[in-house]
Amino acid sequence: MLRTNLKHLETEEEIREVLANRQNVVVCCGRMGPMCVLVYRILEELEREYTHVVFCDQDFDIPAAGFISDLPECSSFMGLPFTVYFKNGRVVAATTSVQRKAEIEETLNATFGTPARVTEGLKPGS
Repeated sequence: MLRTNLKHLETEEEIREVLANRQNVVVCCGRMGPMCVLVYRILEELEREYTHVVFCDQDFDIPAAGFISDLPECSSFMGLPFTVYFKNGRVVAATTSVQRKAEIEETLNATFGTPARVTEGLKPGS
């Protein structure tokens, strides 16, 4: 298991369950190396702001990681981590290797909407 504060996905069943039950999901699949740890820390920080998104991690070296690494969107990826963005259970974006916070925010905003836009549309008490 990775040492992060993100939701850990250890089986393919857990992946399928979170994708079936949550509209906006980010899965960051990697190891505890320097480039991956940087991305995990950014996602942990953004998780507080993007409350409409579930942020998960997955160890690249477990059998269930094939769910992510075998996706067509990841077929040409060469560097860890693989970060995959799902909306309604479908892949809508995927990135490889280290990303800066601004790059991750750009992908989150384009894929799931900005936190301000999401909360502005809510009525009081919803």
